[in-house]
Parts: sequence; C-alpha cells; structure tokens
Amino acid sequence: MRETAYKSMKDLPALHLLGGGTPMCAGCGGLEVVRLFHDILGENTVFVNAAGCMTLLATYPYTPFRGSWMYTSMASAPAGAQGIRDALDVLIAKGRLSPRDDLHVVVLTGDGAANGIGLSATSGAIERGLDFYYLCYDNEGYGNTGYQTSAATPHGAATATEHRPGGVPGEKKDLFAIWVAHGPAYAGTISGDEPVDLARKLETAKARKGPKLFIAFTPCPTGWHFEPKESVHLSRLAVKTGLWALREYVDGKVRHTRPPAPAGRRPPVEEYLRLQGRFAHLFQPRRNEAVLADLQHGVDAYWEHVV
Repeated sequence: MRETAYKSMKDLPALHLLGGGTPMCAGCGGLEVVRLFHDILGENTVFVNAAGCMTLLATYPYTPFRGSWMYTSMASAPAGAQGIRDALDVLIAKGRLSPRDDLHVVVLTGDGAANGIGLSATSGAIERGLDFYYLCYDNEGYGNTGYQTSAATPHGAATATEHRPGGVPGEKKDLFAIWVAHGPAYAGTISGDEPVDLARKLETAKARKGPKLFIAFTPCPTGWHFEPKESVHLSRLAVKTGLWALREYVDGKVRHTRPPAPAGRRPPVEEYLRLQGRFAHLFQPRRNEAVLADLQHGVDAYWEHVV
C-alpha cells in the first residue's frame, strides 16, 4: 500500500507556475487538459470560468492564455457564456466583427458546479441551443475549498466531509448521460494522457454548432493524496481498469473510443485504488472486501453491458 504524505496544498514540494506567476498544484490533471484545449482551439477563445480550482490561473488583468478570460460565480457560468455569445453574434450581424475574428466560448468548471450548483443553468443553456463548449475538469470533489464530497465523488472514497469506514456510500453522478438526455451537438469524455483522442474529439466538436460537452478525468494530488509524479500513471490506470470510460455522443449515438481489455485481461480496479490515500481505509487496518467488490462489480457490469 502506498500513501503519500501530502495532505494539503501547503505540503506540496513544488508548484506549477503558469501566467503571471500564479501557483497551481504540481501534478494537476486539470491544468494539463486546459492547456491542450487552448492549444487546439487557438487564441480566438474566451474562457468563462466558474469559481473553482482554475480560478487560480488568472490574476486580473493577466491570464495565462492569449485569449480572453471572464470570472463568474459557480452557478452562473453558462449564463455568462450566453451573454458573450449573444454579444459576439450581434457584433457580427452589424458588421463590427469579422466572422474570422469570432471567438470560441468555453465554460470552464469543476465537477462541483457541473454536477450540482450550476446544473440548472447548464440545462437551460443546452435547451436554448447555445453554441458553446463546456469543459468540466472532474477531480471528483470540491478541490478548491479543501476537497469536500461532490456529486462526482466515487463510491468508497474518503473526503474532507466523509469519514465513515466505507467511504462515500453513494455513486458518482453520470454527467455524460445527463447531457446526452438533452440531445446536445456533442458530448465526450477525455483524459490528458490521451492527447490524440482528446484532439480528435475536439476537432469533431468544432465542426458542430450548439452545446458541446467535455468531461476531463483530472487526478488531484492534494485531494486524492498521491505523489504528483503519479498523475499520468493514474490517468492511464483509470482507463485500463475501465473505471474511466472514454466515450462520445455524436449524431445521436454513443460510442466508446478507448475500451479497456475484456474482463479477466484488464487490470483490477484495486491497482488504481492502492495508489491513492483517499482509498487507504479500504486496505488498512483491514481490507474492506465488500466495498472493493462493489467497485469491481460496477466496472465489470458497465463493460459487460457495453459489449
């Protein structure tokens, strides 16, 4: 069993610096995905940032990107995106902005706002057919305020607000399925360790007008309690064990882009869990066979249904 000593941001030995000297946690999976997203979309991009971990990226009037940045509260990022998109459309219609200078409007949010606090505003934006990208960096908890339980926290994990022996009793909310039920222009799940898959999905989405969802698997060293150098390895294990399904919804159909090996050949979920202190209670002082079995069964049942 490996459990890191890093229990909070102040314990990290190094910080990733980006734009204006703003500190970000070493090993942040979300930072990797945001950088790739911006590199592919280009400079004509405006990020509408719902309050969260990525709020640390920009210190007014500076941002780490050559595009634009706007802060909003956790609940109102889709509304902010609507205002920006409407303003751009008006400027283009009046000839005051060339279509080639149009901006990609990207809502940037954590899983707390995406699955809970901001879900109603998001649902409304999808129903209105708003032409925007919605990028959720999913670190499976409220990471910016001490890593409390969110609707995306997986079964069995420990958080700052969940200390019972078996961890969180509920199940992770399926945000992808909620979006698909709205019939968006595009929806996809991504991971920073799969840049080609990410780039292909983003290029596919760019060709479509309307609401476009991206949920990114983003390991969090401070909330998950693991060595920052293990971040990419954890991302790969999540995909290989089948815990994180890389999938997309396009043209009315869902397909899986990187399915794991069949049952019996893919690594057990335990290999992924053991690297994180948030699951340490499932192994020490004694193994919690019931919860471990639940987690493995959930993965096996999902892929059996898919195949």
